[in-house]
Amino acid sequence: MRPIRHSLTALALLIGLATLPACQADDPPDRGAGPEKTWVLQDIDGKPFPARATLEFPEAGRLAGTAPCNRYFGTLALPYPNFDAKGIGATKRACPDLAAEGLFFAALEKMTRVEISGDTLVLSADTGAEMRFTAE
Repeated sequence: MRPIRHSLTALALLIGLATLPACQADDPPDRGAGPEKTWVLQDIDGKPFPARATLEFPEAGRLAGTAPCNRYFGTLALPYPNFDAKGIGATKRACPDLAAEGLFFAALEKMTRVEISGDTLVLSADTGAEMRFTAE
């Protein structure tokens, strides 16, 4: 009788494991990227970005990072792969890169979709606008 009980337990375990949702490549950035990753902006619409700006996902539904002059933070209002940065706030330091910072925030607010593939994160909009980041 014991071997049957162990076989049934093993079968139940296998069925349970088979029904768990699998981790997929399209996990949301706040799970797939993880709080340990910092994404560095490489270009906006194919043009190299002239300053340093980063994007992080410190916890579910949140985004943060550094713009060329200031730290910023906000929320992600839509589920992955949709991207809708809401309530973006930032510190208020001045620096020579304020124009680049304005470009960064204006582009970030337009983005509606996110895609993560390996060490590359791409934000895009229906208009064709795009921001490409790489993992640091």
